[in-house]
Amino acid sequence: MAACIAVMALVLTGCGADKNLKRAEKYLAIGEYYDAANQFKQAYTKTPPKERTQRGQIALKVALCNERINASQKAAAAYANAIRYKQATPQHRLAYARQLLKNGQYRQAEQQFKIVLDSMPDDILAKNGLISAQKAPVWKKEGSRYKVKRMDIFNSRRADYSPVLAGDQHDRLYFTSTRNEAQGSELSGITGTKAGDIFVSQKDDRGHWTKPEAVEGGLNTDYDEGACALTPDQSTMYLTQCTSNPDYPRFAQIVTSTRADAAWGKASELKLTGDTLSSYAHPAISPDGQWLYFVSDMPGGMGGMDIWRVRLTSNGLGGVENLGEPINTPGNEMFPTFRPNGDLYFSSDGHPGMGGLDIFIATVGKDGKYHIQHPGYPLNSQADDFGMTFEGVHNRGFFASNRNDGRGWDHIYSFENPEIIQSVKGWVYEKDGYELPSALVYMVGSDGTNEKLSVGGDGSFERVLKPGTDYIFLATCKGFLNHKEEIAVAQRNESHEYVLQFPLASITAPVLISNIFYDFDKATLRPESAQALDTLVKILEENPNVTIELSAHCDYKGSAVYNKALSQRRTESVVQYLVGKGIARERLTPVGYGKEKPKTIRKKLTEKYNWLKEGDVLSEEFIQKLDKAKQEICNQLNRRTEFSVLRTTYGLFDKEGKPSKQPAKTKKPSSANKGQKEDFYIN
Repeated sequence: MAACIAVMALVLTGCGADKNLKRAEKYLAIGEYYDAANQFKQAYTKTPPKERTQRGQIALKVALCNERINASQKAAAAYANAIRYKQATPQHRLAYARQLLKNGQYRQAEQQFKIVLDSMPDDILAKNGLISAQKAPVWKKEGSRYKVKRMDIFNSRRADYSPVLAGDQHDRLYFTSTRNEAQGSELSGITGTKAGDIFVSQKDDRGHWTKPEAVEGGLNTDYDEGACALTPDQSTMYLTQCTSNPDYPRFAQIVTSTRADAAWGKASELKLTGDTLSSYAHPAISPDGQWLYFVSDMPGGMGGMDIWRVRLTSNGLGGVENLGEPINTPGNEMFPTFRPNGDLYFSSDGHPGMGGLDIFIATVGKDGKYHIQHPGYPLNSQADDFGMTFEGVHNRGFFASNRNDGRGWDHIYSFENPEIIQSVKGWVYEKDGYELPSALVYMVGSDGTNEKLSVGGDGSFERVLKPGTDYIFLATCKGFLNHKEEIAVAQRNESHEYVLQFPLASITAPVLISNIFYDFDKATLRPESAQALDTLVKILEENPNVTIELSAHCDYKGSAVYNKALSQRRTESVVQYLVGKGIARERLTPVGYGKEKPKTIRKKLTEKYNWLKEGDVLSEEFIQKLDKAKQEICNQLNRRTEFSVLRTTYGLFDKEGKPSKQPAKTKKPSSANKGQKEDFYIN
C-alpha cells in the first residue's frame, strides 16, 4: 500500500511539473522572464531528485530567467545546480562564472573562468572575465577620486534608473521608475513590477529636489517607457518603449515625443531599420545634435547588444553604423550617453570590469580613434552601473546602479569627481531686452579651437576651457549687431568659471545708451559717462561696417526750440567723444530731437515699472495723468541718449560701387600675437 502511495505521489508530482513547465515555456517565449522563473522554479521543486537530467535542464531555465531579471544570486545558484546534475555546457559554465563575478565572488569566478578557458581558450568573454576576477579586488582596494551617494529623494521601493538632467540650469531630472505611481494596474510578467514610466523632479528656489511626479501629457502609457534622452534644445525626447502582446515576444523600440509648454505629447515610433525582429533601445543624442546613438541586437553586430548610431538630418535618418571595436564586444554594450565635452560614456559586461555592467569612458585621441578607460571604484561596483548624466561641463551628476539590492532593482546615485575645471558660461541677450535663444556664439582659441556654439532657451552656453589658451567669443544673431569678448586662461590650482555677458544691440530698433550724464542745462559730458561711451566705442569697433544715428532726447519741460537745440548740442558732444576714440566721423550722424520723440515702452521695462504697459508712449498728455512720482520717472525715461543703426555696408564698397578689399575671414588668436588686438569676422 505504501508503495502504491509513493508511486501515485510521483505521478502527481510529475503531472504538476509538466503544467508548470508548459506555463513557464509560454512565458519564456514572449519574454516574461519573471513569471517564467517562478514557474520553472515550481517545476524544479516538483521534479524528483532522481530525475537528474530533467532537474538539470530545468535548472538551466531557472538560471536564464533569473539572469534576465538581474536576480544574480538566484541565477548563480541555479547554474550551480545544473553543473551538479552535469547538464551544463562550457557556455553555461561561462554564464555561471559571469554571475559569480556579478555577486562579487571573485575567487570562485576566477576558478570557473579558468575551467571555461581550458575548453574555449579563445573566448573573449572568458578571457576578459578572468581579467575582471583578478583585477576587480585591486580596483576596489585602490579606489578613485569619485564620490558616490545614494539619492533617496528620487528612489522608491521599486526600480528607478536612467536619470537625465535637463533645464538651462540643470534643475530638472527625468528618470524611469516602476514605482506604484506608474500608470497601469497590472504587474509586468517581465520584471514582476509595474511597467516603467518617465518621472521628473524639479529643483526648488532653495536648490532642493522635489518629490518626483509622472511627466504631464500623453508620454506615459500602460506600456514600458524608459531610458530617455533629449535633443540639445530640449524640445524633443527620444525614449525606449516596450509594448505588450500575449502571443508574441516583446521587442523594444525607440519612440519620440515633442514638448508643448510643460507637457510631453504622445510618443510615435522612430523607424530605424526595416528589421522587426530586433530590439532598439537606450537612445542618446550627440552634443552637436547630429547623431542618434542607440543599442540593438540586430544582425551585423559583434554579439549581444551593441551600440550603433544613425545621422539625424533635416531630410530624415541616414544609414545605421555599428561603432565596432574597441567599443563593442561579444558581450553587451548599453546605455550610451555623452558628457558635453564629447566623451562617450557607456556600460558593458564584455570589457574587463568589476562584475555586471560597468561604466566605461571612450575618448577620441589624436589618432581619431576611440580609447577606452575604466573609471574604477566606487563609480563601478560588482553590480550593474549605468545611465550617466552630467551637470553641464562639470564631472558630476547622477547614474543608476543595482548595488546592494538583493532583488536586482536599480536606484539612482549621485557622483562627483573633484577636478580642476576652467570653464566659461555666457549669456546672449538683447541690450535692454530678453535672452536670444536663436543666437550663435563663435569660439576661437589660440590652440586651434574653432567652434560654433548654440545657446540654450535662456540664451546661455557653457564650455570647458584649456589652461594657457587665449579665446575669442563672438555672439551673433539675425537682426542684431555682433558682440565680442576675450579670455586669457591662466593655470589655476582650483576650478574657475568665467562669466561673460553678450548684450546685442538691435539693428531695427533704437538702443538706449545707459548712464550718459551731462552738466545741468548744458551739453558737457560728465566724467562718469565715459564707461558707457567706451562700450559704444567697442560695439562700433566690433561692427566696422555699421553707421549709426546718435540721438538725444529731452522731457516736455521748456520750449520746443530750446530743448531741440540743447539735445543737438548734447549728441554732438557724444560724437566728439567717439571721434576722439578713433571712430570715423562719417559713421556718426548726430540728431537732437528735443521732445519730438517721447519714449515708447518695451516689454522688458514693464518688469521694473509694472504700472507701464508695452507700447505706452510717454507723451506729455500721458505723463500728466500720472501722480508726481510716476511723472518724474517718465521724464527721466524721456531724457535719454540712443543710437539707431543706419547702414550695415559702410566700407564694403568703393566710390564706384565695387566691393572693396576686406580683411581675411575669422582671424584666430595665436600665441605669436598675444597682447595684440584681434579682429574677428564671420561669414
